[in-house]
Amino acid sequence: MTEDDTQTFDSTVYYDEDADEEAIAQKTVAVLGYGSQGHAHAQNLSESGVDVIVGLREDSSSRSAAESDGLRVETPADAATEADIVSVLVPDTVQPDVYENAVEPNLDAGDTLQFAHGFNIHYNQIQPPEDVDVTMVAPKSPGHLVRRNYENDEGTPGLLAVYQDATGDAHDEGLAYAAAIGCTRAGVVETSFREETETDLFGEQAVLCGGVTSLVKQGYETLVDAGYSPEMAYFECLNELKLIVDLMYEGGLGEMWDSVSDTAEYGGLTQGDVVVDEHARENMEEVLEKVQNGEFAREWISENQAGRPSYTQLRTAEKNHEIEAVGEELRGLFAWQDEGEEDEEESAEVTA
Repeated sequence: MTEDDTQTFDSTVYYDEDADEEAIAQKTVAVLGYGSQGHAHAQNLSESGVDVIVGLREDSSSRSAAESDGLRVETPADAATEADIVSVLVPDTVQPDVYENAVEPNLDAGDTLQFAHGFNIHYNQIQPPEDVDVTMVAPKSPGHLVRRNYENDEGTPGLLAVYQDATGDAHDEGLAYAAAIGCTRAGVVETSFREETETDLFGEQAVLCGGVTSLVKQGYETLVDAGYSPEMAYFECLNELKLIVDLMYEGGLGEMWDSVSDTAEYGGLTQGDVVVDEHARENMEEVLEKVQNGEFAREWISENQAGRPSYTQLRTAEKNHEIEAVGEELRGLFAWQDEGEEDEEESAEVTA
């Protein structure tokens, strides 16, 4: 049965006691890709007793890393042939090609095609056969934290969705997979491919990546244009943002308001909606509409097919913004730069 795009789900949350390990215990999982999510899924599954094969190209730079982690490595096609569950964890932009050439010819009836993001299924870039299960297990965290939390006997919150249930066992199997990578330790929220994809894209564009960086840059430019030093503008509009976000992460908006000064709270409560006003809300609704009607997906797919000219230009302009040069100089002056370098090195190691 294929997911009804008009269907909504209650926010059901699953934990360890809800998952049946036997639903995946006798299965072989092919993890395609060994980047941020791939390395975490593969290692966590393996240490949970699941038979894992990592699928990588013959010339992949990640082959040696996966093998040194004690995992068996095959080509994506060979891994998919052996597997009962194919977990597609390569980047969204290359998934359709990997699916067409390595996965689709090697799927058997009753196999599971699994994702950590719903983009290619929701926007029909991958159209699976009707006789396989299609599921999503999506940790809400970068892969290195999924791995670190598992090693520390802690969990990472995740999402579970079933797009197609050909066998009748897709939900139980997906939940067992989520448990094997450590997500049910923290809690797994049931959702749909549509809901995960559209909210994820909207959040990235309007708030987390696009909205925040634009707000930071415009705040910085406002202070510098008014004659204040770039260093003070950087600290007030970028550096201290982490302190505020950490407070919100730990205890919501209330924790943040309770932790800042009364002056900061009054100023924020009275002026926040002046800056991010109803016009911003209207613009957010336009962003959401482009996600919902597929306009953004079509634009991004076309951009990749054309060799990413706009993406490259925008990325270069972002790197050349003055705030980047000021920040690099300032961060080099302070002790916390050493900690940042260690985090960057670790991130590079797990995403290569």
